[in-house]
Amino acid sequence: MNTTFSCVGCGKCCNDHHVPLTLAEARMWAADGGQVIVLVEAFLANGLGLPTQQREHAERRSVVVRSGACQAHVAITFAAYNVGPCRNLDEDNLCRIYERRPLVCRIYPMEINPHIPLNPAIKECPPESWEAGPDLIIGGELVDQQLTELIQRSRQADRDEIQTKEAICALLGIRTTALKGDGFTAYLPDMNAFATVIDQVSTQSQIKSSSDWLFHVSGEDIARQVQAAGAQVATDTPVSYGFISLRAA
Repeated sequence: MNTTFSCVGCGKCCNDHHVPLTLAEARMWAADGGQVIVLVEAFLANGLGLPTQQREHAERRSVVVRSGACQAHVAITFAAYNVGPCRNLDEDNLCRIYERRPLVCRIYPMEINPHIPLNPAIKECPPESWEAGPDLIIGGELVDQQLTELIQRSRQADRDEIQTKEAICALLGIRTTALKGDGFTAYLPDMNAFATVIDQVSTQSQIKSSSDWLFHVSGEDIARQVQAAGAQVATDTPVSYGFISLRAA
């Protein structure tokens, strides 16, 4: 399959999208007065919550933690919180921080997850974006070398920074995750505290975090499976986070 793409500047990709950030980008976003959302998901050591074909990718971008009597692999995403237009869009739908925009913005419309193929039909770009322009994909392969390198940088940052993200979460009191495939737990930390903790953790030579994680799940059937594996399920009403369910209605 061959795909061409040319951005037409419609700005749709800059509306209502939480943009994943590297640690440095998250710190910059906070310094610029933006809000970062923390999205957390995890799968269990026995494989619960993890499609088999995604194991290698999922393990590489997660950190092993304790939950009750078992191990879990927690993946943590720091993302720019955008409800409505991105705070950096001007009145002409142009990016005010274009030269230092996040990696994921540079990578769009490509996906950073190797298990999610590019599907123009589900992108918000207008049809004319795909009708002309430079070749993006030829024979199913991405041909833009610079874009390929940016995707690899994004994936590598996910892997390199996960231990630090987990330590930051510990200091912020973030200790409840969702089961991968069932949903996400979503936190909106105070940005002054968030920035302080990032700076604090970045100066530490060793990062240790030993407190257990809890699982927030969508229903009793999922809770039974998680508990049967030995993990702990949250029973209190969420106060510091929201739960984004991925479960089909």
